[in-house]
Order: sequence, then C-alpha cells, then structure tokens
Amino acid sequence: MTNAVARRAEDLHARYRPGAARAVVMTLGALHEGHAANIRAARERVGPDGQVVVTVYVNPLQFGAGEDFERYPRTLDADVDLALAAGADLVFAPTDDVVYPAGPPLVRVAAGPLGDRLEGAARPGHFDGMLTVVAKLLHLTRPDYAMFGEKDAQQLALIRRMVRDLDFPVTVVPVPTVREADGLALSSRNRYLAPTERDTALALSRALFAARDHRSATGARAAARKVLDRAAEADPPLALDYLALLDPVGLTEVADGYTGEAIMAVAARVGTTRLIDNLRLDLGGAA
Repeated sequence: MTNAVARRAEDLHARYRPGAARAVVMTLGALHEGHAANIRAARERVGPDGQVVVTVYVNPLQFGAGEDFERYPRTLDADVDLALAAGADLVFAPTDDVVYPAGPPLVRVAAGPLGDRLEGAARPGHFDGMLTVVAKLLHLTRPDYAMFGEKDAQQLALIRRMVRDLDFPVTVVPVPTVREADGLALSSRNRYLAPTERDTALALSRALFAARDHRSATGARAAARKVLDRAAEADPPLALDYLALLDPVGLTEVADGYTGEAIMAVAARVGTTRLIDNLRLDLGGAA
C-alpha cells in the first residue's frame, strides 16, 4: 500500500511537517464525491503548504443492534485513490487496537440532551459512539481544522458543541452537502438502493426542495409532508422516520410563526436502507 497510508498514530505523526497547518476529514470509508468535496475544502483551508489527513475507520461504537456494521462497505484501496486524487496528503486507517487499545472504552463522550432526539431517538447510543471516536481521532491526528459535511446536521451540531464545551484546540469547518444530478444527497449507503428504491428515495430531497419554496413554517411543513405522503404510497414505499423543522442552534422544533433561518431535516427508510437529508430554509413568515 502507498506510503501515504498510516495504520498507527506514530507513523502518521512521523510524516507531519513541522509548522504546517493541518486539516482532517473523518470518514467511515466507502468514499464518494461528497467526501472528495470535504477533502478539497480542507486543501483550500490549509493551502498548498498545509497537510490534509483523511481518516478511514468503521467505528463499531456508532452502529446499533441490527444496523449495517458488518455489511458496511470496506474499500480502503479505492478510498486511498480517491482521497489522494482529491488533494489529501495522508490517509490514516487505524486498526481497532489503535483506536481502542483496551477494547471497547469504559469512559465515553455523552451526547447529552441534544443527542437524545431525532437521529438519537431512532439510534440510541449512536451519537455517544460517534463523539467518542471523533474525540479519539482529534487527539490522534492533531489537526488545526476538522471538516464535516452539513448533510449530517445533528452530527455537526454535536461535534461543534463537544469541541466548544471540552476545549478541543481545533476549528470545526462545515462543508455544504453534495448532491447527485437528481438531487439525492450523496451517501455511502446509496449503493444499497435498488433502482426502484432509489426512485422512491428521491422523495427526501424533493420534499426539502418543495419546502424551500415556502416562506412560512406552516407552508414548508405542509409542502414537504405532501411529497413524503405520496412516496409512502409508492412501490416500494418510503417509511418516514421523522420530518422536523428546527432552529439551527439548538435543533429544537420551531413554532408555526417562526421567522429566520431554520433547518428542515428528514429521515426515512426505503427497503432496508435508512437515509437522512436536510436543507436550510429562510422563513420570512409570509404564507
């Protein structure tokens, strides 16, 4: 494997250039154009003299019972090729004994109330596992900047809060969601979708785009719900988990008369694949 890949932290650190600004892009692997966009944003952030590190690690702590940990795609060679082509300098692909040398950690980062709703309600313990590995990887990679996609809005909010509350010396940089030509948000799980399931899954982005055309919270909710209700009658059907219109800071549901910026978030299952998406809306209060 290329010399750009490190399996252990000491090998990664040996390739760091003293004084170089450093950005990290954390991934579960199965890299796609969305990850490439994060890597390009990292390169732009640190400049040509900085270093961009991409982590590839399928973290068992953030997968719940019955989720897709075992079948999650592991494509390290292809991931390295994509990462380097997008502008990464190094790929850190640690083994379990590097990330969790004593086995599953007894002390973990707790997501708190912000992690109990939305994705946290659907996937108990997911955010505790996610924050724990992000904290570990921040320590192991020692970046100045950490790039995270806006597609996982709740994840991004929690990471920002952890970094602030626990005084991590890193700047969290959000990167806009990358979509395919038909509007579907890029995700490693899209590859699980059969063609007919993908057709149904397009309702997630279509619902968000329909909501964007409305200036009131009431109108946005109704427009999105109409699209999702139709998709529930499709073959195969879309099984909605939640549709939420949230304030962008605390991620709490906004009232019908709310004005200002909001995030509409949606999660649904098509077949055996669970997908999430979100979009920022500007609500002016008019119908």
